[in-house]
Amino acid sequence: MKTIRLLISCPDARGIIAAVTSFVAEHGGNVLDADQHSDKQHGEFFMRVEIDPAGFTLNPSNFESAWRPLADHYRMQWRVAWGDRPKRMAIFVSKAGHCLNDLLWRWKTGELAVDIPCVISNHDALRRDVESLGLTFHQLTITPANKRQQESETQQRLADAEIDFVVLARYMQILSPDFVAAMPNRIINIHHSFLPAFAGAKPYHQAYDRGVKIIGATSHYVTDQLDEGPIIAQETMQVNHRDTVDDLVRKGRDLERIVLARAVRHHVEDKILVSNNKTVVFD
Repeated sequence: MKTIRLLISCPDARGIIAAVTSFVAEHGGNVLDADQHSDKQHGEFFMRVEIDPAGFTLNPSNFESAWRPLADHYRMQWRVAWGDRPKRMAIFVSKAGHCLNDLLWRWKTGELAVDIPCVISNHDALRRDVESLGLTFHQLTITPANKRQQESETQQRLADAEIDFVVLARYMQILSPDFVAAMPNRIINIHHSFLPAFAGAKPYHQAYDRGVKIIGATSHYVTDQLDEGPIIAQETMQVNHRDTVDDLVRKGRDLERIVLARAVRHHVEDKILVSNNKTVVFD
C-alpha cells in the first residue's frame, strides 16, 4: 500500500503530537502509523507519520502552504515523501560482488521497492551480473589523473537518470567532498568493520591479529570525513580462536550484505532522520 510519509525534527515541546495528528485529521487524512522520539540530551523531538492518501485533501502542490504555520510555530525541519513513485537508486561497485548481487536479488524478488536505472563501476568485472538482469552498467575507470573528470561524468549520469540516492556496494574509491556535498544524506556506504574499530585497510587482518571475539559491519551515510558519517545500521557476529582470516572474511561478507540491505531499506522507507551526525531510525 502506498502511503504518505511525513518526517519531522524540531525542538522538543508540549503538544507536537496532538498538533500533527489534528492537522492530518482536519485535512481528511487517517494516520496509519506514527512513531516519535525525544532526545533529552539535545532537547530535540523526532517524528515519523504515515498517512493514508485516500481522502487526504492535501497534495504536493498545496501541502506546504497549509502546513507552514504549524511547522513555523514549532520550528520544524520536515520533509514529505508522497509515495507516488519508487525511489531511484544507483549502485556504485568495484570488484567484490557480494553486496551488489544481494541488492539485485532483493530488488528482483520485490523485497526492495526501488528502481535501479544504473550501476556504475570503476572496473568491468561485474558487468555480466548487472546486464543479465536488463540493467544498465557504466564502467568509468578512475585514475589520479582523471578522477575529477570521471566524477563530473558520473554526476551527469546520475542527473540524467534522475537518481534519488546512491549505494556504495563495496566501491573502493573515496568520493570528493564536492561530490558528497551535492547529495547530503543520500549516499549510503557499507564499511567492513564495526566502526570506529579497525578502520582503514585490511580490518579482518587487524581483527585476527588482535584475537577479537566479535566482528561486525557498519552502514552509514557518507560525509567528507572518511568513515565518520551518521551510522544507520550495524551488526556483529561472534568468532573465536579457531577462525582463520578467510573465515573472518567470509563471515564478514555475510554481515556486510545484511547490514547494507537493512540500511537501504530504512532509507527507502523514509525511516531515518539525521541530527548532530547521528541518526534516529524508526524501525
